[in-house]
Amino acid sequence: MRYEIKYRPSYSLLVVNMDPGETIVAEAGAMTYMTPTIEMRTRGRGQSVWDTLKVGLLGGQSFFVNDYVAATGPGEIGLVAAPVGDIEKLPMDGTIGYIIQKSSYIASSPGINLDIQWQGFTKGIFGQGLFMIKTSGTGDLFINTFGAIDKHSLLPGEKLIVDNFHLVGFTDTCSYEVKQLGGLKELVLSGEGLVVEVTGPGEVYLQTKNLAEFADWLWYVMEPKVRAVRGSR
Repeated sequence: MRYEIKYRPSYSLLVVNMDPGETIVAEAGAMTYMTPTIEMRTRGRGQSVWDTLKVGLLGGQSFFVNDYVAATGPGEIGLVAAPVGDIEKLPMDGTIGYIIQKSSYIASSPGINLDIQWQGFTKGIFGQGLFMIKTSGTGDLFINTFGAIDKHSLLPGEKLIVDNFHLVGFTDTCSYEVKQLGGLKELVLSGEGLVVEVTGPGEVYLQTKNLAEFADWLWYVMEPKVRAVRGSR
């Protein structure tokens, strides 16, 4: 399987070229185009109906993933995520996994497992949209970000405090703790809420833009026009 990430870093598109019989697993809705030699097979994300419902209802991800198989010959498929930003490949050799934001997953090799039985599944519902899933296995994991990708390498015991809307993921060699930044006054007035303190050793991946702040800015721009339209009726 060969891949290319085009139009980086703002409008990234993942292009995968597959030999006959090869498969790429992708988040539902990620496909932009594919050649006629590829067949799509939809399945539940979990190992059972209950697992699939848990990911969809609690995790916020779609209920299903799509297996794209080069069934009748070599094929090409283009995959993209909704946010305007970058795509990164994280190779996995079975020794180190990744803990990623639910919205960061875009695609993976068939040998990558998205573990919804991980204890972080229940621990991860921290509010403000923060929910982490654990990946393991062998193959390639593709993640997407809002904005560019900012990578930090932490030494053993080294810490990094990350705003949860900027956190994309980290290797499972790291530990983490969700904290409130400052006291009540800081929580209300600083514009910061929950943060994640990540402790090394391992790699931490951040995104340079904040989707929640973008949504607030978009509403700030649109609100006067919305009010004007409503007032004219």
